[in-house]
Amino acid sequence: MTDKKEKESRWNWKKLLNYQSIVNQVPFLFYLAFLAVVYIYNGHMADKTVRKINTTAKEVKELQWEYKSLKSEVMFRSKPSELAKALQPLGLNELQESPYVLKDSLEEYMQTTHKY
Repeated sequence: MTDKKEKESRWNWKKLLNYQSIVNQVPFLFYLAFLAVVYIYNGHMADKTVRKINTTAKEVKELQWEYKSLKSEVMFRSKPSELAKALQPLGLNELQESPYVLKDSLEEYMQTTHKY
């Protein structure tokens, strides 16, 4: 009895692996191949995106560093003592006396003549 079942199971495999059943499975095999290609493409695109993200992150870090260094340099150069040193060769010095306010004479005239 077991001998007969083994022969039947072998026979079933032969039925499944004939030319007609393989031809019927071709669309499914094409579908699997298409899925494999899409999977590989997706992996490559993910790697490419990660590389772009890493290079952009490096550029951002470099630009942040450059911004901070330039900002500190500008703040250093805008200190009053550094400004005085930089303007000394041009003959400009700090005021030693307090500044005076300039007034518009026309405005003063209008106020005195046109009182409401």
